[in-house]
Amino acid sequence: MFIKRITFALFVICTSTLTVLAQKTDTLSITLENVAYAYPVKYFPISIEGQDVRMAYMDVAPTQLSNGRTVMLFHGKNFAGYYWSGVIKSLTSRGFRVIVPDQIGFGKSSKPFIHYSFHQMAAWNKALLDALGIQKASVLGHSMGGMLATRFALMYPEQTEKLLLENPIGLEDYRKFVPYVSTDQQYSNELKATAESVRKYYQSSYFTVWKPEYEELVRIAAGVTNSADFPRAAKVAAMTYTMIYEQPVVYEFINVRVPTVLFIGKEDKTIVGKGFLSPDQQALYGQYRFLGKQTATKIPGAKIIEFDGCGHIPHIEIPAEFGVALLGSL
Repeated sequence: MFIKRITFALFVICTSTLTVLAQKTDTLSITLENVAYAYPVKYFPISIEGQDVRMAYMDVAPTQLSNGRTVMLFHGKNFAGYYWSGVIKSLTSRGFRVIVPDQIGFGKSSKPFIHYSFHQMAAWNKALLDALGIQKASVLGHSMGGMLATRFALMYPEQTEKLLLENPIGLEDYRKFVPYVSTDQQYSNELKATAESVRKYYQSSYFTVWKPEYEELVRIAAGVTNSADFPRAAKVAAMTYTMIYEQPVVYEFINVRVPTVLFIGKEDKTIVGKGFLSPDQQALYGQYRFLGKQTATKIPGAKIIEFDGCGHIPHIEIPAEFGVALLGSL
């Protein structure tokens, strides 16, 4: 009996140890220290609202003879620089220098409690380019990064060689049809995130067909929910949701004065705040097969490249086709 009790006790200890190890494996810091990026990461110091923070970025040199041109990549709200690896490789192999920031509040960058603003983000990215001695760059923005790229082009047209928008959000004014929720209310929603909820959202919102390789995106996004610091990340996520909701760019497309190309996956049905709408309401908005064309007519001289059978992230869902279109546009 004594031996059985010892054996059982050892079993419990081993099981508990394995559980703890599994939890550690699935846990990521909210600044992604344990996520390896494809290229070396540097940090740009910023002082904002009495806080010293830092913006992570990759500065990747061309692997072929330099063409003297630079492309800056702005990530979407639920991502960071890690998902641009294929695009970086494609661009650097054609002679481009590529700058890939993690915006403040995202990825490996600091997560301060501040007033988040697309104007401020654009200014930080301009400051980063200045610090790197880059006078002009083409700016590619995906999803939320498309809103930021548009703001950047509006504020700094002389520094923007081309504006490249990949399934940008903000093609509609969400305030017109998505019920308002306070930042605190959205914070409560963000705290509920789990690996299962992240996967379900990515499957239903981002891709037309789910593939095993997309699990890495879920692993990173869900991994931070296990961190003891997750409440801070959730709070920042709520703050940036409010930024998107309250700071539309849709009315200013007509003021864009730089060469612009839209890359649109036609099956995209992204709506910021989609969960607050009924199925009938959801069917009325976020229809990128129409929104892309409508937006192209608003931006003087804009061109549009559409992808059939593709959702919200063409550079991941159809990387080869997207890469050809991107390089052709540059």
